[in-house]
Amino acid sequence: MDTNTLSRRKFLKSTGLTGAALFLGCYFPASAREAKILNAAQPETTEIELNAWILIDTSGKVTLLSHRAEMGQGVYQSLPQIIAEELEVNLNEVNIIFAKGDNKKYGNQVTGGSSSVRGSYKNLLKLGATAREMLIEAAAKKWNVANEECYAEAGHVIHKPSGKKFHYGELVVDASKLEAPKNIKLKARSEYKIIGKPLHRQDTPLKTNGTAIFGLDKRVPNMLYAAVERNPRLRGVVKSFDDSAALKIPGVKKVFKVRMGVFSTYREGVAVVADNTWAAIQGKKALKIEWDDSGFEHLSTDEIYKRQQEDLKTKEGLSFRKVGDPDSIIQQAAKKIDVVYQTPYQSHSCMEPLNCVAHWQGDKLEIWGPIQAPDWVQDYISKEMNLPRENVIVNLTFLGGGFGRKAFMDYPHEASVISKEIGAPVQVVWTREDDATQGPYRPGISYRCEGVVANGEISAFKVRMAGQNNGHWMGGKKDIANRSATEGFLKPYFDSMKNISVADVPFETPIPTMWWRSVYASTNGFAYESFMDELAIAAGKDPLELRREYLKDERLHRQIDKLEEVSGWKNRKKNEGFGVAITECFGTPVGQVVKVSKQKDGKIKIDKVWAVVDCGWYVNPDTIKAQVEGSIVMALGAATIHEITFKDGMTEQRNFYNYRMPRINDIPPIEVHIMENDADAGGVGEPGLPAFAPALTNAVYDLTGKRIRKLPFSLATV
Repeated sequence: MDTNTLSRRKFLKSTGLTGAALFLGCYFPASAREAKILNAAQPETTEIELNAWILIDTSGKVTLLSHRAEMGQGVYQSLPQIIAEELEVNLNEVNIIFAKGDNKKYGNQVTGGSSSVRGSYKNLLKLGATAREMLIEAAAKKWNVANEECYAEAGHVIHKPSGKKFHYGELVVDASKLEAPKNIKLKARSEYKIIGKPLHRQDTPLKTNGTAIFGLDKRVPNMLYAAVERNPRLRGVVKSFDDSAALKIPGVKKVFKVRMGVFSTYREGVAVVADNTWAAIQGKKALKIEWDDSGFEHLSTDEIYKRQQEDLKTKEGLSFRKVGDPDSIIQQAAKKIDVVYQTPYQSHSCMEPLNCVAHWQGDKLEIWGPIQAPDWVQDYISKEMNLPRENVIVNLTFLGGGFGRKAFMDYPHEASVISKEIGAPVQVVWTREDDATQGPYRPGISYRCEGVVANGEISAFKVRMAGQNNGHWMGGKKDIANRSATEGFLKPYFDSMKNISVADVPFETPIPTMWWRSVYASTNGFAYESFMDELAIAAGKDPLELRREYLKDERLHRQIDKLEEVSGWKNRKKNEGFGVAITECFGTPVGQVVKVSKQKDGKIKIDKVWAVVDCGWYVNPDTIKAQVEGSIVMALGAATIHEITFKDGMTEQRNFYNYRMPRINDIPPIEVHIMENDADAGGVGEPGLPAFAPALTNAVYDLTGKRIRKLPFSLATV
């Protein structure tokens, strides 16, 4: 359905409905912390842009407008499940459609930071409950009884004394004339019927029967197709190109130079436009291009890490947070731990390669695609192409994976520039090789960790990180420490350690970097939680007990107790290696225990992984377990199998043959447990990743006595 202009009138028209529908939305009055719910028929709504719209038609069908993208993380299921709970309808009676990019209506639409549920669940609960109460009021007036004599259940309003009932569809006409009530009582969690239950996802049938529309599936009338040969070094430019062979390929229509924005710089390439994707890709292969790569460094991987480690030896960096005076204690200590941890560059490698459809129409531009951040795309393209922001229309499709990569503006910008050049709609498709070699990547980082243990206590803890700061690529100030320097590290450590400091040693290369699932927690977590293990061993303490001692928080203690219980931590046996790590990102602490053993051929086998998640209020336990399992698989690949490396400034990996993914026989049994409490909702899509690598390497140390400080490492050669 096309919701091009999200006015109530056009929305109803596009759904084939009349005004006979209950149509609710919410908005934030100036300086308000809570959303206000309004009936779209109320006069007040004529001057207000409503968001999180919910519509119930005369058949009783519920439609919810989702402002966030579905990329496998489960919001297509979770958001309707929230609405359906308070609205008292069956989940199969709720339909969800994607909203267009419009942050005036929807606020932040970036699907990232594991924020979709935790950022909207309270308003969606209130929205569903408001609709329910309006329907109850409409039914009570029809029966001429008190509202209190009626209740809602399974899409009906029922009169308790008589048993009479109305289907919601019979009430929407009257309900649409009512003012939305201001004081709504929400259910207690103990009263939930579908929230907290492992319900099947509604998008699974769509993705198995082929009806789900991903970016690659999108077609618009008169659309052409393009492939781009981009400079293999970001900052290089096109010196010259020969397109004679490309233009001889049947279907190829036009070849020209193109430039797309990559944060605060640009990448150049040559676009081949054709009447089908195959011809465009073959034309791209036939191009002969001479690049000018002068004026910037062409670094190799060894040089990058050598420089990082030299910086860590000589520079104190920018202080992010400091408690006490760890420096003097370290300087005076007769014995200290001083080690370096290293994490590699990583590719996002989403199963659906990057793609985007754009249609330049002179005074406006319309975009369709797998996009995590429609509002960022609007901001960037409106400035780059000199268009009013409201004339950059962004339509969301399903995403075949995102992991942060599809929250970027480069590929929509490139498609837009090509469409403007040819004066027609175009779909630009990236090949797997394009995706692997162009980045941006998770930055590779080195950490210098220094510590002192005295009398069984941690008397000093000091960490400096040297790696590319994603904020600098976005134009952030370079004299401020990386704002994510402690991401993944639990806050109570700063309260329990008397002398602790974390600093960022600024480090830059021409290699583009950006967010990667769980962002800096995925690298910080490995260094910080591995180092905590080293300190525990030096203190002569059980690694789990040391964490219990320094994480002085009742909620975390309950989580540690659960982790200890489910993993059988206290019953560890000889010739078994157990490792633990606890990290936090996006409001959710996750503890993991990994058990390993040595096979007859000497290889290390991961026997099992236990994960305990405390995400507070949650919607669907199956979704949580799937996200944690997927995070662990992704972490396994990044820790033991794949990395991005560079030679002479160019990426060496090109496809899955040399950027291998974990295979099904690599995956150990994974057991996920969810803590039950009344805390506010935390994130789920990303927090399951950071704890795995340190838990694994700590387990390897427990089994073999060998400390792994550099990733990736091979389980076969430990």
